[in-house]
Amino acid sequence: MKKMVVLSGAGMSAESGINTFRDAGGLWEKYPVEQVATPEGYRLDPELVIRFYNERRAQLLTVKPNHGHELLAEMEKYFNVTVVTQNVDNLHEKAGSTHVIHLHGELTKVCSSYNPNDLRYVKELKQDEYEVKMGDLAGDGSQLRPFIVWFGEAVPEMERAISYAEKADIFVIIGTSMNVYPAAGLLDYVPRSAEIYLIDPKEVQVNSSRRINVIQKGGSEGMEELLSRLT
Repeated sequence: MKKMVVLSGAGMSAESGINTFRDAGGLWEKYPVEQVATPEGYRLDPELVIRFYNERRAQLLTVKPNHGHELLAEMEKYFNVTVVTQNVDNLHEKAGSTHVIHLHGELTKVCSSYNPNDLRYVKELKQDEYEVKMGDLAGDGSQLRPFIVWFGEAVPEMERAISYAEKADIFVIIGTSMNVYPAAGLLDYVPRSAEIYLIDPKEVQVNSSRRINVIQKGGSEGMEELLSRLT
């Protein structure tokens, strides 16, 4: 079975109603990135940051996977699929994808403020626990913080993502601007022999000399076309 690696970004979840960060009207216009997505912002006003992610989790309860997510899960019938996502939602898993690497963390998890990557203190929240409060503590006595990789923090799952990209027969980029590093650099590790597809309704500038098959459609329509091309 051929190995397929899919790099997904905010555009993948946009059809489900998840707010994107970078587009016009996106979350960065309402909340400056420095306030809610950096270690410095968290140190300055942890209550604001915790409230921001509580709101994101509350929104997650109101949305469901779109047809694109479902078609990607269906790809597992034909390929050995690894999804490498920049998204922090759990819609890939809800749609049925069984092997998902979250580069930027997971919204439904919380962790230690002292050491966010200490897996002993990473906790999956049940849906009725989605509201984290000041004073809720991790096992090491620190405030529970979102299990999110913020700007300026290391991306611990990157090495694992690279190890899959290096073995890909098919590499698919979907719903990402290819502006966010290190995720955008994943393409550099894909074998020269691999087929590469890019699905996005907008034109995406990719800094690569590789031959890329562009499907200029949204996530769901693009996945339908990809499925028909490959199966």
